[in-house]
Amino acid sequence: MTAFAAKAIFNLPTTRDLIGRLKADQALRQLCGWHTRQALPHESKFSRAFAQFASTELPQQLHQAVVAATQGNRLIGHIARDSTAIPAREHVPESVMERKRRAQAAKPKRKKGSFRKAKAAERGTRIQRQRHQKLPAMLAALPTHCDIGAKKNSQGHENYWRGYKLHLDVADGQIPVSAILTSASVHDSQVAIPLMTMTAGRVQHLYELMDSAYDVNEIHQHIQQAGRVPVIAPHPRRGTKRPSPLTKVFPVKPTPELCWAKRERFKQRTMIERVNARLKDEFGASQIRVRGAKKVMAHLMFGVLALTVDQWLRMLNEKT
Repeated sequence: MTAFAAKAIFNLPTTRDLIGRLKADQALRQLCGWHTRQALPHESKFSRAFAQFASTELPQQLHQAVVAATQGNRLIGHIARDSTAIPAREHVPESVMERKRRAQAAKPKRKKGSFRKAKAAERGTRIQRQRHQKLPAMLAALPTHCDIGAKKNSQGHENYWRGYKLHLDVADGQIPVSAILTSASVHDSQVAIPLMTMTAGRVQHLYELMDSAYDVNEIHQHIQQAGRVPVIAPHPRRGTKRPSPLTKVFPVKPTPELCWAKRERFKQRTMIERVNARLKDEFGASQIRVRGAKKVMAHLMFGVLALTVDQWLRMLNEKT
């Protein structure tokens, strides 16, 4: 377990590089529990141990314990929420929607009646169902297979990748509190309520900062119902900031903007960007060599765990 944490701390890309570092570094080798080079296990044993850690979600449990021990008694002002792309070297399986289309094409066509529409309205969207579900049911409904994702960059261009998407909640001090891995095609808003439910069970906080992708009425209502304050950038779909000077029969309403106090708090959201950058540059999130959602999540969580401890130690040093 300690060896895989060291792999994330030293940003080593493969298990073979980790074994080479353990052979050369006596202090690190003894810290991980091996006193001689001959006592080091074979690479295959490292792989079997990692698979077991991934199946039991041991890194997630360790991270939850660290957050509870260090942040449980702390009143946190802001929680910043966002996702980041996780490219992976995997084959993209046939999507569920494609299988449904083929199955429907094989069946005879029938008219869509009001009964089917009423049933669909009763089921509601995923976000509407999440408001009445427990956390395990929310997580079970989120897809985790490898697929294709798209996200706009700062210049407004679409970036595509194959793999997954890591959703993070980060507290003041750039400390990751909660993490969820989904398919790359899952929209950020679909994971907001599961993340805030997970975070609320671990820490106490006051404000939740999110970009315009999370500007959904159900998310606003869920946060306010829990007694916290949402600070979410308005989405352009609510109108235009600068109405056209041309006269129109139905004039366009300007987009609602955050008040000056929320705009100042929204500036704290940049801490999630710094955490994502450090996670990829320093803790191995950009070097995925495993396959499968559970193994990818275990690899990422070792980095999240190391980053959490590092940021907490920095905060302690600043206080002293």
